[in-house]
Amino acid sequence: MQDINIQESYTNCDGGFFNAIMTFPQNYPNSPPTVRFTSEIWHPNVYSDGKVCISILHPPGDDPNGYELASERWTPVHTVESIVLSIISMLSSPNDESPANVEAAKEWRERRDDFKKKVGRCVRRSQEMM
Repeated sequence: MQDINIQESYTNCDGGFFNAIMTFPQNYPNSPPTVRFTSEIWHPNVYSDGKVCISILHPPGDDPNGYELASERWTPVHTVESIVLSIISMLSSPNDESPANVEAAKEWRERRDDFKKKVGRCVRRSQEMM
């Protein structure tokens, strides 16, 4: 399957508009798509290249690192809608226990005001792009 751009910019993170690209592997739905933000975003569960790190986007089966239950990982019953809803939930409730962006997670835990300032800058930039 081809890449699809999530055209509907969703609001979260205090009114930001963040675009993402969802890429489907050839063996979809047996393997999860990847999701990468194309908008700048500062978040514990988003890598610096914009790739989203949430359990339902991890390959199915047991976690080789033992952090996730198999039931938390990808299953073919997930839809584009369930993925987008999970990402929206992630934006408002970061998981700082297994972060993709360690610096953002540390700032989220220890310097919440600094974290909010960085997120605010990302939100303003996203609004200027609209």
